[in-house]
Amino acid sequence: MKKTILILALATLGLAANAQRYEGGLIDKTIAVVGNEVIMVSDLENEVKAMKAEGVASDQNTRCSLLETMMTSKLFLMQARLDSLSVNADMAAAQLQQYVDRITYIYGGEEPIEQYFGKPMSELRTMWKEQMENQNLVEQEQSEIAKSIPELTPYDVKQYLDTVDTANLPVVPIKYQMSQICVYPDREAAKMACKQRLLNIRERIINGEKFSTLARLYSEDPGSARKGGELGMASKSIFWPAFSDAAMSLKPGKVSQIVETPDGFHIIEVIEKKGDLFNARHILLKPKYTAEDQEKAFARLDSLKNLIDSNKISFEMAARLYSEDPATRTNGGQMSDPNTGSSYFEIDQLKPEDYAAVQDLEVGQISNPIASRDNEGRDGELVYKIVRLDKIVPAHTATFENDYTSLLDGVRNIKQNKAINEFIDKKIGETYIIIDPMFKDCDFTRKGWAEKIRK
Repeated sequence: MKKTILILALATLGLAANAQRYEGGLIDKTIAVVGNEVIMVSDLENEVKAMKAEGVASDQNTRCSLLETMMTSKLFLMQARLDSLSVNADMAAAQLQQYVDRITYIYGGEEPIEQYFGKPMSELRTMWKEQMENQNLVEQEQSEIAKSIPELTPYDVKQYLDTVDTANLPVVPIKYQMSQICVYPDREAAKMACKQRLLNIRERIINGEKFSTLARLYSEDPGSARKGGELGMASKSIFWPAFSDAAMSLKPGKVSQIVETPDGFHIIEVIEKKGDLFNARHILLKPKYTAEDQEKAFARLDSLKNLIDSNKISFEMAARLYSEDPATRTNGGQMSDPNTGSSYFEIDQLKPEDYAAVQDLEVGQISNPIASRDNEGRDGELVYKIVRLDKIVPAHTATFENDYTSLLDGVRNIKQNKAINEFIDKKIGETYIIIDPMFKDCDFTRKGWAEKIRK
C-alpha cells in the first residue's frame, strides 16, 4: 500500500508537463501529499481567495499557515474515514448555505462572485459543498478524540492545582448577581405612531416621489439609507423571514405594505429578483418614545422603590406583581444570562446602562430608575427598570472550593487539546507525507512537517 502511495506521490509531484496553467504563469501542481490525500496549488489558492473575499489580507506566511491547516485537516479526514464516520448532511448543507449567503451579501450577487473566483457558481457550490462535508468529518473526528479522554474527577482538578504554577491559574473576574423590576413604555401607541409616519411616506412614493430620496431623508437604517435604502443583491435567508417573504412576493418597482420585524417597521421596493436572491430598497422606522413615557414609568418605579425601602413589600413580591418582564418576573426579578442560564454576570456581559446603575451600589441597595434595553430583537427594546444588587463575587484566583466547575472545564479543555495534539504529532510521524520544497522556508508550528519537505 505504502509503495503504491509513494509511486502516486512521485508521479503527481512531477506533472509539470501536463499541469494546468493559470493567468500570470502560475502552474497548478501537487504541493503536498498526506497519505492518499493530495493538495494542489489551486486548492491552496482557492483558500487564499476565500480569505480575501471576506476581507482577510494574505502573504507568504498566510500560505504557510493555510497549508499546515489543510494538511492537518487531511490527517483527521483520513482517520474519520477509517473510523467510518458519516457526514452530517443537514449540518454541512446549512454551513454551505450560510457561507454562500455571506459571500453573496459581500459581493452583491452571483455574477461578481463568479468573476472574482473565475468559476461558474455551480462549480463553486460543488467545491464548497465538498469542503463543508470534509470539514464536518474533521470536526466529528476531533470530537471523537476529545471524548476519548477518561471522565474527570475532583482528583484530576486537585492534581492540576497541585502541579500548575500559581501565577498560571485562571483569574475569575468580578461577577454581579442582580434582580430587576421592569416597566415598558406604551409600545402600542408608539407603534401606531410609527406606522402612521411610514404610511405617509409610502403615500408620497405612490404619488410620485422617489423611494431612494425619501430613504436618504427618513430611513433609520444607517447602512442602507446613504445608498437610497438599497441593500444589494443577497439571499433571502439573511433577512428576517417577514422581510424576505414580503420582498419575494413583490414585483420589481412595486412598494410593499408596512412590514414589521424585530428591527422596526419597513416599506420595501424590490429592484431585482433572481432565484432566492433579491436586491431591494427599504425605509426603516422605529417606534419613538417621549419624555412623558419616561416620566410616567420613572414615577411608577420610584413608588415601588419607596415601598420596598420602607419594607411595605419585598422586592421579590413587587417583581412578581408589577414587573412587566416575563423572563424575570416569575423568579422574583432575578436576572440570568439568556445564553448560559447563569445568574452571575461579568462586566462585559452586562448592558452598559445596567452596569452604570449598580457599579456604585452596596449589596442589597436598589438603583434609581434607569432606561435600558431588553433582549428582544437585534438591539433590544427600550425598557425602564430599577435594579437591586444582590451579590458581588470579587475578582480572584480560581480555587477548588469556589470555582470547581470552571476549573473542571479548564482541565477538560487542557486534556482534550493534549489528546488532539498527540494525535496530530503521532499521525505526522507514521503517515506518508511529502511537501513541495517551495515551502521549505515556512515556519510550521509543528516540527514534524519540516522533516517531510522533499529534498
